[in-house]
Amino acid sequence: MRNHTNPLTTVRNLGILAHVDAGKTTVTERILYTTGTTYKRGEVHDGTTVTDFDPQERDRGITIFAAAVSCSWDGHRINLIDTPGHVDFADEVERSLRVLDGAVAVFDAVAGVEPQSESVWRQADRHGVPRIAFVNKMDRAGADLDTAVISIRERLHPVPLVVQLPIGAEDGFTGVVDLVRMRALVWADGAETAEEGPVPDVLREEAAHRRRLLEEAVAERHPAALEEFCDREALTAATLVDALRDLTRGGDGVVVLCGSAYRNRGVEPLLDAVVSYLPSPLDVPPVRGTHDGTEQERPADPAAPMAALAFKVNATPTGRLTYLRVYSGTIEKGDTVWDAGTRRTERVGRILRVRADRHDPLERAVAGDIVAVVGLKSARAGSTLCAPGAPLVLEPPGVAEPVVHVAVEARRSTDTDRLASALARLTEEDPSLAVRTDSETGQTVLSGMGELHLEVAMERVRREHGLEVAVGRPGVAYRETVGEGVTGFVHRHVKQDGGAGQFAHVVLDVEPWEEDAEVGSKDGGFVFRSAVVGGRVPQEFVRAVEAGCRDALAEGPLGGHPVTGLRVTLTDGQTHVKDSSDTAFRTAGRFGLRDALRASEMVLLEPVVEVTVTVPEDAVGGVLGDLAARRGRVTGSETRAGAAVVSATVPLAELFGYATRLRSRTQGRGTFTARPIGYAPAPTAATPAR
Repeated sequence: MRNHTNPLTTVRNLGILAHVDAGKTTVTERILYTTGTTYKRGEVHDGTTVTDFDPQERDRGITIFAAAVSCSWDGHRINLIDTPGHVDFADEVERSLRVLDGAVAVFDAVAGVEPQSESVWRQADRHGVPRIAFVNKMDRAGADLDTAVISIRERLHPVPLVVQLPIGAEDGFTGVVDLVRMRALVWADGAETAEEGPVPDVLREEAAHRRRLLEEAVAERHPAALEEFCDREALTAATLVDALRDLTRGGDGVVVLCGSAYRNRGVEPLLDAVVSYLPSPLDVPPVRGTHDGTEQERPADPAAPMAALAFKVNATPTGRLTYLRVYSGTIEKGDTVWDAGTRRTERVGRILRVRADRHDPLERAVAGDIVAVVGLKSARAGSTLCAPGAPLVLEPPGVAEPVVHVAVEARRSTDTDRLASALARLTEEDPSLAVRTDSETGQTVLSGMGELHLEVAMERVRREHGLEVAVGRPGVAYRETVGEGVTGFVHRHVKQDGGAGQFAHVVLDVEPWEEDAEVGSKDGGFVFRSAVVGGRVPQEFVRAVEAGCRDALAEGPLGGHPVTGLRVTLTDGQTHVKDSSDTAFRTAGRFGLRDALRASEMVLLEPVVEVTVTVPEDAVGGVLGDLAARRGRVTGSETRAGAAVVSATVPLAELFGYATRLRSRTQGRGTFTARPIGYAPAPTAATPAR
């Protein structure tokens, strides 16, 4: 039974997830407008939205940075994060999902499930985040709720529980029938709120049929609902709401609503569904962390020891803003907190309730809150902040590996130091960006998740720091793997230069390793195991050999790219009574594997993406020819609402400049999305140096 006296029951922390252009930001804007948080409807195309407040977001008309906003509805506080939909910014979504309790997935009523909506859905699956679905753009030509629901079921595999029936279609879409309470909600042109009334006569039979289907689907999956359904052959609205809440929170079903956010139709029922079905901080399991190797739980209780996770850092010109999800305890202005990652104390200067780029000061934040704090100097995205007397480390969000890089340099040599500090600030804010200096050329190399990701980063350097920057042609992050390995490869490391010497003798087998291999330590596509018998290499030296082998994976023999997808077996070795040591065996492991890779048949791997191209039907031939010229392999083609949708796998290196090419081939009517799907062997002619 829920505890209504606890104020945390009235908190909802949720994200808005979707494919680019499905209408996430417009949904967020309408939520803010409907809840009275803003007094004017923001529009993406006018550049007047609250959450897309960065100049680049307004120029490009897309969400780039996850923005947190707070609003109130029906006595509940809703902390909302509008996440990016573009694949290049999937890491922003990952960090947001790590701290959210629920999500609203927005789908286009014409396109249904699109590639990036599939990706963010899988991300939410990994984090166990309960969702409700909102089928948006019901007023568009070709909009069809049933078709969208079928695509949700077939491509995402949840159990869709449709709780609304649209009134009118396409341009005539005026409202919805609420199948739970069997009433009609109609929005007149220009009306701010829905007018409630009986179900229209023409829809009464259809509504009764769909209500019956909903009851049967719920009873099939919910024991209490099944009991009532067997007794009464129907479900009351109260039972239906309770069952839908339980199924949503348990991940056993997804409530589906529909509307048109642009026309402000369907937003109030969406907010009611958020409050009714998505969990409060009390409804999710207590957060787990570790301290001194032991696992601990922290309840969502303001009186418990404080524990919070930093999920975003915004280094503004006026100071650093650190966004926190407070999981347990209370944090007050002026408190000293312990950063478990850097192992140092920090002082909280101010606490702010966030509304995108505007903030309201708070005296304290309690368990369940999402707030920003000012004054933390070293906390990064993924840092755990906790009470100094009760240290704890929470699992940070995973960081994706960059796949595209560019060389950058300041046009004026006097700006080199300023560029270095600007890049350091960028990587501080966005962990999916990485900066390194190329050891051979001395160039500064910036790596990220895609062409647009790097373009946005360099534009920020120009705008925010006033720097003129020269940017090289993008390159991709290649990998190397073993095509055919070697067995019984002997490496002997002997060093004698006065005093204690170094001696290590190892015999290695190197072979390709597939993902379904079952033994050994499997991280970074590498498995190491020992088959040494008779103690010929002591266990502590075996660990040193493994560490040395890992060192050797940093640079492969083909072009100095990282090596992945191999299994190394230590089959034999020899030690010396005096001269063998951890250092000697680590060195033998490193140089032994390096030489073994040179003796193996190596394969260059390149990143591959799945591309979905939407074009007018008369342009399909040219698009297919262009994809073939880019070494693309077409995997599917379908017609959807008068346009052709072509799916293909294409090497990432071949996609640079594709957006411009596609626009010119289709007179600006073609669009495409791409999402990474892994690595594949590159043509033998392509052996680019790093």
